[in-house]
Amino acid sequence: MAVTLNRADRVVLHNISWQQFENLLKDLGDRRSARIAYDRGTLEIMTPLPEHEYFKETIGDAVKDIAETLELDYESYGSTTWRREIKQAGLEPDNCFYFQNEALVRGKLNFDLNQDPPPDLALEIDITSKSLDRFPIYARLGVPELWCYDNGALKIYHLQSDQYVEAERSLVFPMLEIQKLPQIIEAHRNAGRLALRRSVREWAREGMRNEG
Repeated sequence: MAVTLNRADRVVLHNISWQQFENLLKDLGDRRSARIAYDRGTLEIMTPLPEHEYFKETIGDAVKDIAETLELDYESYGSTTWRREIKQAGLEPDNCFYFQNEALVRGKLNFDLNQDPPPDLALEIDITSKSLDRFPIYARLGVPELWCYDNGALKIYHLQSDQYVEAERSLVFPMLEIQKLPQIIEAHRNAGRLALRRSVREWAREGMRNEG
């Protein structure tokens, strides 16, 4: 096993077997702040910084606020550890949601990606600062849509032929210009959480009216 120290908030381990990965997950347990990603023997353990957590929570809340405004059923599974041994892939997104497949997983507390569908939407914050490229891992897990927030910009990616392609519209919320969310967040960040969430809901309602 080789260790690469990148920054104070992360460590990368090489030549890690799948069994070692599974054992590490058990040792670390569920109640931890560290996030993990595994790609064919390379393991990254990252401890998120406050800025990361702020945008993770804010954009995650926005997804829920939009869904409720549009009256769309959804399930949110946060930073669940998603993994498939046959694909040698595992990671914990900053947040993840079911929309298109919500009815298939409604109320589920245990998942097996060999049988269950992966999340329909995953959220990644500060993706360029992460040492391990998440895109190939998500692709092998089969997640159809990613939102990646980085340096004030939110980009949408769709899975096409085992690769992610940047897209203009979300599969989940095709009527909204999701890329505008960072502008809304920045404009209301100092007004407090309630004001920010009200603004997101009003923006979603306006998008619905324009679509109609």
